[in-house]
Amino acid sequence: MPKRILTGTVVSDKGDKTVVVKVERKVKHPLYGKIIRRSKKYHAHDEDNAIKAGETVRIEETKPYSKLKTWKVLDKVETSTKPKAAAAPGEAEA
Repeated sequence: MPKRILTGTVVSDKGDKTVVVKVERKVKHPLYGKIIRRSKKYHAHDEDNAIKAGETVRIEETKPYSKLKTWKVLDKVETSTKPKAAAAPGEAEA
């Protein structure tokens, strides 16, 4: 059976060789039909302590490392950085 791979944002890197990854998904409300966000946090193994809070990573399901850790960090996802839009003419910079 293939292992699940999820993408999420690191919210904590305080544990030794452990990061907490928040994975968000969008679901449709069963009655009202509005798209809402649901999130879940996963503890993942980071062998080199290389991942920092705020980074986007991919995690893979593995055999348990501990009571809570059953995921490991695969790699860091490269995020494209857009340059900020220039101020329109006539607007003062704050």
